Amino acid sequence: MTTPTLIQSRLQAGIWRATLGDAGTSAPAVTACHDGRALPDLHCTPGDQAGMWLISLPVPTDILNDGLQTIVLRLADGTTLGSLALLAGEALADDLRAEIALLRSELDILKAAFRRSQR
Repeated sequence: MTTPTLIQSRLQAGIWRATLGDAGTSAPAVTACHDGRALPDLHCTPGDQAGMWLISLPVPTDILNDGLQTIVLRLADGTTLGSLALLAGEALADDLRAEIALLRSELDILKAAFRRSQR
């Protein structure tokens, strides 16, 4: 049997959803872990194609803290399928993406002020 592969992954409304391909006809034994502990409420349902499975996991609020938090999706044999990284709080202050977003918003303010002055 081939190892399942993570086809797509997204986080929406606090629920991490992933699609596994090449996972066989029976539900794969998948766990989601954070800091070495298995997270509850992981659901695995059949997809619309054979061998495809839809994984959903409500992200527990108790793991949402400052810094980088990583949830790892693994098979029962320990094979890592994928991960979800959550970055929040003070750690974002020095993050380059946050700086770029701040610069973009300031540039939008400057463009609006410039356009008003040109009228």
